Amino acid sequence: MKLKQLSVFLENAPGRLYEAAQALGEAGLNLRSLSISDVSGFGVLRILVSDIVKARRIIMEKQLPARIDDVVAAEIDDVPGSLARLLCFFKDTQVNIEYMYALAGTGSSAGRAVMVFRFSDNDRAIEIMHKNGVRVLDADSFGILDNPE
Repeated sequence: MKLKQLSVFLENAPGRLYEAAQALGEAGLNLRSLSISDVSGFGVLRILVSDIVKARRIIMEKQLPARIDDVVAAEIDDVPGSLARLLCFFKDTQVNIEYMYALAGTGSSAGRAVMVFRFSDNDRAIEIMHKNGVRVLDADSFGILDNPE
């Protein structure tokens, strides 16, 4: 139940984010989630997109470096303390959370929060979450092509 995420490295300059967003939009690609962070003058744009292969091709044609990473999306209750309860499952494991971001639940997840994680060991993290009754979301939950051409 891992998801493919596109990580795009953007110079932190006016118009660079627009250029990436415009190119993806013109290609008919739908952004399902997005996170951007700043690191030493560069931004890292992390997106779940409707067709990862097509998105990476479009971004690379714009000469923007990009890579595909595996991430895990989990659904949690949208109430105080829910994130801490989820994180508690990992405190005594060797599984580290490298980064995460959140989005409001949509579709069947309406009224719930969705957390997107990059773990040091995604497979083990999925096992831990399943063991503890956490709903791990698949590509269909996001309207993402599971096996893009």
